[in-house]
Amino acid sequence: MPARVDPCLATLVGKPPKGPDWAFEVKWDGYRLAVHIEPGRVRILTRGGYDWTERFPTIVDVARRLAVKTAIFDGEAVVLDDKGRSDFGMLQRALGRLPSAVEAGAIVFYAFDLIYLNGRDLRRLPLRERRRLLEPLVAGREGAVRLSEEVQADGDEFFRVACEHGLEGIIAKHAEKPYRSGRGEWWQKITCKRRDSFVIVGFEPST
Repeated sequence: MPARVDPCLATLVGKPPKGPDWAFEVKWDGYRLAVHIEPGRVRILTRGGYDWTERFPTIVDVARRLAVKTAIFDGEAVVLDDKGRSDFGMLQRALGRLPSAVEAGAIVFYAFDLIYLNGRDLRRLPLRERRRLLEPLVAGREGAVRLSEEVQADGDEFFRVACEHGLEGIIAKHAEKPYRSGRGEWWQKITCKRRDSFVIVGFEPST
């Protein structure tokens, strides 16, 4: 069982892809995590490889009771607002050290991929096969570990509805591709709010 797997990352694109081999999910606004279930322990690793197990006790507790011997789940930790939308600010407050109305127990892990299961590395399998193995383990759960549902729909229509409901965007995944660490075209993200990352090289104080 690998000690850590670099996550597969989605490439930002302007519009959803077309074709029957693409499946769509809600784009969650949270922390990307890998939940490692090992003999006698559960580890939770961030996208950068940091061990944050102690920050997610409710997720650890549920993961221990899943019907697996060993596994690596890929997913996103989120806190949902009163309309069921993921709220990154609420997640930060739940994990913060300052008093907050958001309890750490409100954090939910949405599993969207299964990388390893009971001694078998699944990364070479196509996504549709990995999802077939994942869904019976977490589907139907309402607690701290849940399934990130796939939506079989027209990408443009799903994107429009997602934006109308105030979601961050959608993720498109090619059902026939294996799990590949790093950024590639087989996972694509389409965001409702256009944004990018920038390096601040200087600033001037202002009133």
